[in-house]
Amino acid sequence: MARAVVEPTVLKLLRQYPRGRAFSTTVTFGGDDFSMCAHVRAQWAAPGQVKIALACWVVNKDTARYLGDNPPVREEMRLPPEGTAVWDEELTSRVIGHLATRMNALATALPTTDEHLTITVPLLPAESPTS
Repeated sequence: MARAVVEPTVLKLLRQYPRGRAFSTTVTFGGDDFSMCAHVRAQWAAPGQVKIALACWVVNKDTARYLGDNPPVREEMRLPPEGTAVWDEELTSRVIGHLATRMNALATALPTTDEHLTITVPLLPAESPTS
């Protein structure tokens, strides 16, 4: 999930949004029985650094519900306050650990008050936005 969805999303967000503005999105990666979701939030930190917050969860697609033409409701695909999803701390830790390694994080992941884990990464010249 980190390599296939989260990392490309972070890089895309860094190219699209101007400095000084926080930005976020929710991405999914799934199969027939489940979808892994990740809420990704990025914010420019110190010069040349970006703070990335991440929360992941899994939405199980009950086969009977799914085949009964009743897929998971929208609320299950979002964290509170917009939705009812519950973050998966272990999954989040694994995904942000991979992201931290790939993006050369400056320190280990730290928890936030809203059930995300946060890393700070250096901004590479190729990631500089055109603001």
